[in-house]
Parts: sequence; structure tokens; C-alpha cells
Amino acid sequence: MPRNPLSTLIVASLTMVGAAWSLHAEDAPAFTPKAEHVILVIWDGMRLDFINAQNTPNLQSLVQHGTFFANNHSFWPTTTEVNGTVLATGAFPARSHVVANSEYRPEINPRGPVHTEDAEVMHKGDEVSGGKYVGVATVVETVRKAGFPAVVAGTKPVALIQDRAPERPATPFSATLFAGKIYPHALLASITAALGPMPQYKPDMNNPAPNTAGNQWTTRALLEHLWHDGVPRYSVLWLSDPDFPQHLTSPGAPAAIAGIHDSDTNLGLVIAELQKRGELQKTDIFVVSDHGFSTIERSVDPVKYYGEHRVTVSKQFNSPPTNGQVMSVSVGGATGLYVIGHDAGVTGKLVEMLQRSDFAGPIFTRNAAPGTFAISAAHLDSPEAPDIVFSFRWSAGNNAVGTPGLILAEGKAGNGMHGSLSKFDIHNTLVAGGPDIRIGYRDEFPTGNIDVAPTILHLLGLKSPDGTDGRVLSEAFTGAPEPKEKPVTKRIETLRDFTTGVIFKDAHKWQQYLQTTTFDGRTYFDEGNASGQ
Repeated sequence: MPRNPLSTLIVASLTMVGAAWSLHAEDAPAFTPKAEHVILVIWDGMRLDFINAQNTPNLQSLVQHGTFFANNHSFWPTTTEVNGTVLATGAFPARSHVVANSEYRPEINPRGPVHTEDAEVMHKGDEVSGGKYVGVATVVETVRKAGFPAVVAGTKPVALIQDRAPERPATPFSATLFAGKIYPHALLASITAALGPMPQYKPDMNNPAPNTAGNQWTTRALLEHLWHDGVPRYSVLWLSDPDFPQHLTSPGAPAAIAGIHDSDTNLGLVIAELQKRGELQKTDIFVVSDHGFSTIERSVDPVKYYGEHRVTVSKQFNSPPTNGQVMSVSVGGATGLYVIGHDAGVTGKLVEMLQRSDFAGPIFTRNAAPGTFAISAAHLDSPEAPDIVFSFRWSAGNNAVGTPGLILAEGKAGNGMHGSLSKFDIHNTLVAGGPDIRIGYRDEFPTGNIDVAPTILHLLGLKSPDGTDGRVLSEAFTGAPEPKEKPVTKRIETLRDFTTGVIFKDAHKWQQYLQTTTFDGRTYFDEGNASGQ
């Protein structure tokens, strides 16, 4: 397989459309998408600053012959399940109801957090919500409802969020493959007969490595089995790297670089298969990451911190909780605090202690407590949201291998982590190429994971029945003029001045900020941090 199949094929196939474009897709009926297929490939945890000809020859070729979104934003919390749902729906967590990788959902488990990507959690969540575990339709569900084939193949369980319904026609074109399992179940036998069961990834701190076998198995299952009868209208491929080795080591470490190259190799397999089938010139390809990545500078345990100041916060309840009890749920670079009964006094005490800590970054609360931002400002205000959610602090310092981006977090110091409002977690990868995408274009306008679904739906000629919260990235379409609107960047701050302490006796000033950029009616979080003096 050539290392850069796009460089010799895709340039000749991409043609410019002469019709003029305005920024808003609804104002530009002259544009007619040409692609017959759209493919979304997710590289879990890919930072955009590691894209180059050495690490990612296939992705670099797509950059050169397509559009590179230089200012793309992950959604905060910058974690897999949050952004997996954002990418699947184009909807804010407030509407999709998935606000973290792990959440306290007492109707599913009254004593502890649940993992939101777990198939059994999704099943029970649908049972107790009347089928609304994910509160809005996904792109895959919309495509299938319109009568078009759509397939999903993911190395990680998060792929199931694309379409979690276990019952469906037993055809490859209706399949959702996730972490070696598949809906409909009947399709797994033929895949495992040819490929064997999916190899299980076993993290090894002494010999860290990417999930090469699992990623390759998933890619082959997609190309050789789910595409057996042709390339569907829409396909999703979720690869687990470089996320896995970056957690075991750190961004820029040899194992992490190997994971990046591993995902690029699988992208190359997809491109080569399209080329072999004569479909490359008819396909729009999007490559995106769910989030960026940082390195843990110092490990923090908020539960221990609270305990040292005689405030009880739990990670698990031993019995059904009562009003005023508190559960802490970590997602690495951010933490959610759930106050049973939403007791305002308890919430206020927890907030003040965070504001007196040396590790808390921006704090968001249900009712915008003094010195905090409202959870609604982050579009996390679903009924299931915590009472308090905060990002850890970060800096632009370098890790042991010279990669910038350090955070305080729950985890092992020196290892990779994400989830924070660090600019290194937020700014992530998005690249696209195909007959509908501008050639050699560097899009400097603010874009986000929230925009991917509405853009893909537009290219597919479909609309979500529930609407989307992102924008169509029409400036990246062939024939599009440069938008005339200028992005507006703002810094928003909150301050709290403690002259006398309720819990502590020292004078203290708390300050936190968010930097945001607004464009085309959408506001993107660029970064956020906090300090106490």
C-alpha cells in the first residue's frame, strides 16, 4: 500500500464548484453536494500538533489535498463519551444528556457512578427514560431512518452511542460494531469466523504500546465485512489510539507516537479500499479527534482534600444516600460533585473549599454560586448534571519529552490525561477531504466537534429531526468564498474576595476566567483557568 495514496489520486478527482457561497448553508441553495459516501474516522486523543509527514503520512496528505481546520475545539469536559455524543448528534450535552464519561445516575445505580458508554447502562438508561438515554437523534439513526445504509465500527465501547438499538435488520448495512461486539448479534459469527475474536488490549505500564491488533481487527471488520456489499452512504470508524498509549505514557512519548502512526495506517487502509473499489473520488472523508491531551504535572485527590478539612465526600455510597451527602465523580482533568437533594448550604461549602484550594480551575455550578460560572454556560445543564463541575488547573509547561501542556488531575503524575479546560485539551484535530471539500485550504475560523454532525448531515442531504446546535462548516466547501464575518474573542472573569474564612481563617482572593470566541452565532471555549491569592 502506498504511504500517500491521496497524493496521486484525490487531486485529480476534486473539482471546484463555481456557484457563490454565503456563510450560512440555508442561504446557499446553489451548492449541491457531489459525494455519494461520507466517512467519519475518529482518532481518540489525537493532538493536532503531531500531524506531519513522518507521524501521519496519510493524514498529512489529506491536509494537503483537503481542508485543515486549524482552530477546532473539543467540547468541555474534553473527554471521550462527551465528545463521542457531540460528534454523533451535533447537540449540546444539555440536550443529549451525556455530560461526562462517568456520571451519578441514581435511577441506574443509586450507590455509585456509571460509565456512560457501557452497553448495559445505555440499555437501562433507555428503559427508565422511554428510549431517551441519548436525548436527541444521532446522525446514524437519521441516515438509517431516511432509508440509507449506515455502519459503525469502533475499537472502543463509545461507538455504540452512534446507534444503541440492539434490534434491527440482520444486514451488514445496519451494523454497529463496538469493542468486539455487534448489533445485530447475528453478524458477529461471520466476522469472528474470518478474523477470530477481537484481540483484547491489556495495558502494560512496563511495556506500553498502542492497541495495534484491536484497531486493525476493527478496521478489517469494517472494510471486509460491513462493506462486503458496497460502501454505505455513511460510515463511522472509531480508533482507540493514540489515547491508550498516551494514558500509559504521555503525549510525545515513543509509544504515543507509535499509536498515532497506528491510526494513520488504518486510515491508509480505508483510503486504499476506497481506491480499489473505485469509490475514493465519490467519498468525503472527515478525520477528527474527540479531544486533545495533556500530561499530569501533579496528582490530586479532591476526596482526600475534603476529608482533611472534615467534609465528607464519597466516591461510592455504602447505602442509599440521604439529603446532603456528596458524591465525587472523576473524569481525569475534571470532576463532578453531586449533592443529594441539591442542598444549597452544602454546595456553597464545597464551592468555597474549591476556591481556597491550590488545584481547582474554573468552577461551574447549577445556580452560578459566587465566583463561579453557571453550568448552563457550558451547556451541561441536563437533569442528570452534577451540582458542581470543575476543571483542574493547567500550564503551558513541557513534559519529560518536551511536549507542552501540563495539568493537575486525578491520575498518575507524568502520565497523559485530558478533560480539562487547558487549551491543549480543547484544541484538537479536524481534517476533511473529498469532492465537496476545498483543496489545500487552511480554515482559521473557529470550528468545533459540535459542528461535525450538522456538516455531515448537510452533505448527506438530511436534517436531524431534533435539530443541531453546531453550524455547517460551509467555508470549507468547494467554491466557498472567505467569510466576511470576523470572530470575536472575549475573556470572561469571575472574582470572589474572602476577607474572613468560613472554613479557613486566612484572607483569600479567587479569580477564574474563560476565553471564548464567537463566530456565526456560536461560541467556542478556547481555554479557562483559575488562581487563588
